[in-house]
Amino acid sequence: MKHTISVLLQNKPGVLSRVTGLFSGRGFNIESLSVNQTLEADVSCLTLVTTGDDAIVEQITKQLHKLIDVIKVTDNSETDCVEREMILIRVKAEANTRAEVLRIIDIFRGKVVDVGPKTYMIEMTGNAHKLQAVVDLLRPIGIQEIVRTGTIAMIRAHKN
Repeated sequence: MKHTISVLLQNKPGVLSRVTGLFSGRGFNIESLSVNQTLEADVSCLTLVTTGDDAIVEQITKQLHKLIDVIKVTDNSETDCVEREMILIRVKAEANTRAEVLRIIDIFRGKVVDVGPKTYMIEMTGNAHKLQAVVDLLRPIGIQEIVRTGTIAMIRAHKN
């Protein structure tokens, strides 16, 4: 099962290396990783996606808590949260396929961010399933290149 884990940690040199070293040293795989500063310049939020059963993820979170620079660890698969990724896709857009590409992009609320003589570069955000659906629809038209961010996640507000 996939787990999205958010880690608040000190924004210091070497901290990210220690976190990734923890994973590789124990044979755990990181499927995606995204990290940046929070509102506080000395604190970063690292969001990673890994696969494993509950026992493996529990072991991962316990090991993360042992790292000195880690402030908080949250397994978002146990919470109600919003997850998003961004994707850039360069797709063939020749005269006979341009309208079809634009229709697909419009349906999924994407946008064209660059136009070449025979290509469009598309930007889209959404959950992993949405982005994969777009890729599946554009693949027969001719995808030339894909760049994808890692997952980011935020817990939903409590509804009192």
